Formats: sequence, C-alpha cells, structure tokens
Amino acid sequence: MNIEVLLFARLRELVGQDRVVVQRQELSTVRDVWDGLCAQHPQVDGFGKSLLISVNQEFAGWDTTVREGDELAFFPPVSGGAENSPSLIRIVRSPIQIEPLVSTLQQPEDGAVVVFDGIVRNHSRGRRTLHLEYEGYEPMALRKMKELEESARNRWPVNRIAVVHRLGRIEIGEASVVIVVTSAHRQAAFEACQYLIDTLKKTVPIWKKEFFADGEVWVEGDVSATIA
Repeated sequence: MNIEVLLFARLRELVGQDRVVVQRQELSTVRDVWDGLCAQHPQVDGFGKSLLISVNQEFAGWDTTVREGDELAFFPPVSGGAENSPSLIRIVRSPIQIEPLVSTLQQPEDGAVVVFDGIVRNHSRGRRTLHLEYEGYEPMALRKMKELEESARNRWPVNRIAVVHRLGRIEIGEASVVIVVTSAHRQAAFEACQYLIDTLKKTVPIWKKEFFADGEVWVEGDVSATIA
C-alpha cells in the first residue's frame, strides 16, 4: 500500500521535499504511515510528539484510519483565494492593500469598521529580525479561514468580513495578515476581529520562519492549543 504524505516547515526542510510516498505492506493508521516515513527518512524520527496531523484536510489523530488515496499531512503547530461576498477569504503572495480592501467591504449600513493589520516587526525575543517567510498548507488553510468566518458570524451580528493572509517573503513593516470586520455597532466588530486573529493564529496551518543576522528559526505553537 502507498500513501502520499505532505510535509511542511521543518519536516520539509529535513526531508528535502514537500511530498513523500510512504510504501509499506501494512498502512492502516496514521501512526503506521509515520513509522514508515521515519524508516524511509530517519532524520525526522523524534519529531512525532510535536506534530499535528490532517487526513483529507481535517485534523486527525495517530490512530485515525487511512486508506489509499487519502491526503495525509504532517506539520508543526501553527504559529501563530476564495471570495464569497459579503466575505473575502484569501491567501496572497503580494503586498496586502488595506485601503481598497476596506473600500470594498464598507457599506452605508455600517456604523463601525475594525481593521487588524499584522505587521512584521524588526525584533523578536531580543534578536534583530531581517525578514520573515510564511508557508502554508493552502487548501486546508482556506477551509479553516472560511470556518472561522462562519463561526464569527454565528457569534456576533456583523455585516462583512475579510481575512487575507500573505505567504512568501515579507519585509519589515509589511503586513502578513489583515482582518477587516464591518458591523452596525463597534462592540460586535471589535470582538469578532479579536476572535478571528486569535483563533487564526492557533488553528490555521500557516507557519512563519524568522531570519536574523545570526541565523533563522521556524516559529511553532502548542499542539494542545491547536486541536483543542
């Protein structure tokens, strides 16, 4: 039996490719696939406890059953397009233009527009940051972003929502993620916007790599926080 595995961030770098076919006679669970991957690429052995898993773009566990043709992915905890009016959910690779985004969403019935602009800063943990690179599991990331948008709508009386995340190299002062929420009243817009960015950082499979003058590092979150 063969299972194709998608790899991201540190795992992709360790293996040297983003897709690997695991070949074993018995591959009935995710754990079997991981064991097979470790046998083929011993350099990833030991990373299992700090990984998240998805099967067919849904979070899964080590005992989840797998079948030939499933899309299985291993990735670190997230660090923290599609367009469907009145929402705009996108992943882009060019600078995010905030003013046109707000103009597109804002309508006469809106009494509040709240914008979160996640900007790349020039330092992290006492080190000078040169730039960042973002990588994502795009099909799953877009699905999770859309689920977040729908969840926010179920919680607050908002009008329109935009969630735009950038991938690739991002320079100091540029936006990595922008969230826009419009509503008739400010409290709903504020609360929905904070919920969207806080939850996105924990659950959407997008990772960042920080580049410093003296090295580089992937920024990873907490497994329990992501799957809770």
